[in-house]
Amino acid sequence: MVLTVTMERKTKLLSALRRELRISDGLVRRLKPLDAFQVNGRSAHTNQILLPGDVVSVTIEEPEPDFPAEDGPLDILYEDEALLVVDKPQGIIVHPTFHRQTGTLANRVLGYYRKTGQQSRVHVLTRLDRDTMGVVIYAKNAHVHWLLMESLERGEVEKVYLALTRGGPKDDQGVIDLPIDRLAPGSLLRCVREGGKPAVTDYRVLSRGEACLLELRPRTGRTHQLRVHCAYLGFPILGDPQYGGGTGGQQLVAWQISLPHPLTGQPLVLRSRFRPEAADSACAGQMCCGGGKI
Repeated sequence: MVLTVTMERKTKLLSALRRELRISDGLVRRLKPLDAFQVNGRSAHTNQILLPGDVVSVTIEEPEPDFPAEDGPLDILYEDEALLVVDKPQGIIVHPTFHRQTGTLANRVLGYYRKTGQQSRVHVLTRLDRDTMGVVIYAKNAHVHWLLMESLERGEVEKVYLALTRGGPKDDQGVIDLPIDRLAPGSLLRCVREGGKPAVTDYRVLSRGEACLLELRPRTGRTHQLRVHCAYLGFPILGDPQYGGGTGGQQLVAWQISLPHPLTGQPLVLRSRFRPEAADSACAGQMCCGGGKI
């Protein structure tokens, strides 16, 4: 990716990189030895003085990922020069880990880039559990990823989930404000515990029965937040064996993500292709609602 801006003020190149092009200090340091900065078509150092009318360009290139590209199906919801948004199926990991470098969604994304001739990288913004399906956003380079993370920290990214639960809350809508902590040192599981990290979830009941369909909007991003909150209050997410929802595949969908585009600022609303048949299947498997439609 090449970023370009025509200056309207007198300043140093470093200031323009930070302010006009919104490049992080870490990325500036990484790009310095790569001759990535140009002013009016000529290589430039970060201390160079810029004048109004000067054209600054930055070429962003990144090292190859340390995991392999793989072929595999991708349900692409949106794509442009900065972003790739896919609808993750149930049962696949979003990104490689230290112990697993193959068979993940990111391997498929990298395979897609190679197949389509894109020199893009794989930077995930939204991580979902293996059994959670729905919207996953990948930035195509480190600069875009940093801009997305800034939006996330400023609270500009809104995530909406749909969950099929065993039973449901008494009220049709409300706020769950319960702190979350590790169940035990080193454990991957979480629990509600006084002294834990603040965790807040807005909920709305969309349909009732023995199983409820809930709309969940997390204000915070704690690990397993939605699963822990629902389980603690007595309506675990169906198919979630770790928190009392039984087996059969977790019925949690990252349904919608709204955010400003990292380069243009224009609002983006990205929605999963929700599969109601998956909810029906889980409902039948849990003997809820008689297996009927929600």
